[in-house]
Amino acid sequence: MTDATFAELDALTTEELRERAFARARERRDLGFFWSVFKHLPDSDDAAALDGAPHTVGPTIDEAVALWRELTGHGYGEQEPLLRAAFIDYLQKH
Repeated sequence: MTDATFAELDALTTEELRERAFARARERRDLGFFWSVFKHLPDSDDAAALDGAPHTVGPTIDEAVALWRELTGHGYGEQEPLLRAAFIDYLQKH
């Protein structure tokens, strides 16, 4: 779908864009793309703010479930326009 126009991609739902962009990034093994998406998700600053001390378990199960919901297309919040733009940009460039 690298030949899709902006208008064609913009007509898709955010979930459809996410699915296509994630599939493309998985094919390319593009961890940088996934990291850039993670940084723009709501509450990602909270996850990044963990103290990182040795023997720290990290995010709780509730935080992991919340992250999973966000990565599967639920809960983009105010970041949705930015993430839509990132998905479209990625699909057009790759």
